[in-house]
Amino acid sequence: LHRDDDDDEEEEKDDDESRRRCGTYKLQHDEEGTLPFPDGTFDLVMSSVALHWVNDLPQLFKEVKRVLKPDGCFMMAMVGGSTLPELRSSFVLAEMERDGGVSPHVGPYVELSDIGSLLTNAGLSLPTVDVDTIKVGYPNAMVLMEHLQRMGEGNACLNRRDRTSQDTFLAAACVYDEMFKLETDHGFEDDTIEASVQIIYAIGWSPHESQPKPLERGTATHRVGEMVEHTKSNE
Repeated sequence: LHRDDDDDEEEEKDDDESRRRCGTYKLQHDEEGTLPFPDGTFDLVMSSVALHWVNDLPQLFKEVKRVLKPDGCFMMAMVGGSTLPELRSSFVLAEMERDGGVSPHVGPYVELSDIGSLLTNAGLSLPTVDVDTIKVGYPNAMVLMEHLQRMGEGNACLNRRDRTSQDTFLAAACVYDEMFKLETDHGFEDDTIEASVQIIYAIGWSPHESQPKPLERGTATHRVGEMVEHTKSNE
């Protein structure tokens, strides 16, 4: 993001209006560098299914924390590590058979178990993480891979192969069509395959004295077992 100051002259003409107006911001292309904002600029920073293209997430999260005001909120949704497992497996089986080895064909994604650590290591507090898996149906693997290519969501690994042979490509498509039929409430559909997409949702807060904090170790007055027994006795 960057702040849009093109209308500064108009704002100077009407001080009352300028006080009522919010500053507007546009997309900044380099999200891996230092964000062009002073400390404590925003109340809220949001990202929707874009962070899987960022190479240095720890640095970006630290920058997000820096530009947030105290008690500011960071909300995000990003593609998770359990995305397209069917396509991964199909290429592994095809390459093992045809080439005698495997190479990455699906872009690297962050695992769900790492999101909480990324938020806390960046200095954000009260992290909350949730996950959802979406099943998408396609006529066949060829259509799926064409859609991925046209969406610009192909493999971005630097160590990927320059090309995949036609033999391996067709074998992977056949494996996919045979093994990963779309499962519905009425069973499997023979003419449709499924592609799984994992979406990770997370919220983190810039620290503030008003936020709840855990008590120090050893200050508890009850044991967990006592609370369980108390709950059972009241049922």
